Amino acid sequence: MPSKDIILPATQRAIIATDAEGTLKISNDVPVVTLESDAVIVETAALALNPVDTKMLHGFLGPGCILGFDFAGVIVAVGSAVPESRGLAIGDRVFGSANGSDRRRPLAGAFAQYTTCSASMIIKMHPDMTFTRAAALGTALTSTGMALFRSLCIPGTLDKPILKSTWLLVYGGATSTGTMMIQLARRCGFKPITTCSPANFNLVKSYGAEEAFDYHSSTCAEDIRKYTGNTLAYAADCVTVPSSTKACIAAIGRAGGRYVALDPYEEDLMTRKVVRPDWILATAVAGRGSSWPAPYGREPDMECRVWAEEYL
Repeated sequence: MPSKDIILPATQRAIIATDAEGTLKISNDVPVVTLESDAVIVETAALALNPVDTKMLHGFLGPGCILGFDFAGVIVAVGSAVPESRGLAIGDRVFGSANGSDRRRPLAGAFAQYTTCSASMIIKMHPDMTFTRAAALGTALTSTGMALFRSLCIPGTLDKPILKSTWLLVYGGATSTGTMMIQLARRCGFKPITTCSPANFNLVKSYGAEEAFDYHSSTCAEDIRKYTGNTLAYAADCVTVPSSTKACIAAIGRAGGRYVALDPYEEDLMTRKVVRPDWILATAVAGRGSSWPAPYGREPDMECRVWAEEYL
C-alpha cells in the first residue's frame, strides 16, 4: 500500500501517446502508477520541457505511455525499500527526473498529476525554491553529474576541489545543462571556458565561465586551443551536433584528453586517437534500463544507480 495516510485516486489526467509514432493526447482516465518498493510517488506541482521530450517520440513510445521527465511536487508515497538514509518522507517538497516514454514502464512518465521516481533520482527542494524553478533541474543536474564525474572522471569534487586549477570546456554554455556544468566545474576547482553566442557572454560569465568563445567563428576551436596554451584535456558537449563535436575534438590540447557528449556522436568525427570519447544517457542513473531503440536502450545498471545515490 502507498500509505495509510494518503489514498491515491485510481485514475488521473496525463499526457499520453496514442501510438508508436509519437501522437500525443491529454487523457483524464489514465491509471495512477503503482508504487514500487525502491521508489516514491509524487503529486506534481510543476513540469518542465526537456529536449529529450521532443527527441524520444517516434519509435520510443507505445500506446498509453506517459510522456515527460522533469517534475517537481510533493511526495505522497514512499516505497518500503527506500533507505532511511535518503531522508524521504510523505509531504517533502522534491524534484527529480522520471523514467518517461518507456514502453516497459508506461505509467512512469512525469507529465501527469502523479508520477513515480526512483529514490536515487529524487532531491529535496530548498525551502526558498519554487516548484517551477525546481522542475527544470532534474535531468540537467543528472546529466551534468554523469558527464563530469562518471564520464570525464574529473579530479576534485564539490567538497574537495582540486588545488591546481585546470581548463574544462563546456560547449554550449548558455544551455540549461551548460550553465549548471559551468557552476559545478568551478566548484570543483576548474577554470571553465565555454562557447555561446556573443549575446550570452555576460550570462555564462555570471555563472563562472573564465572566458567565452563565439561558436559561430570559424576559428573557435583554434582560439580555444591558443587561449588554453594547447593544454585543454576535458571537453563536455552540451549541444552534440557535428559542428560542436568537431570543435571540441579540435580544441583539446596536443596531449589529448576526454570528450563527453549528451547525445550519441558521429563515430567518423573521432579523428584523434589521443582523445577518449563517450556519451551519456541521464536516465541510466535509475538503474532500471529501458526499452528504447539502439543506441539509447539500456540494460539495468545498478552500479550507475549506486553512483547516483552518492552524487545526488
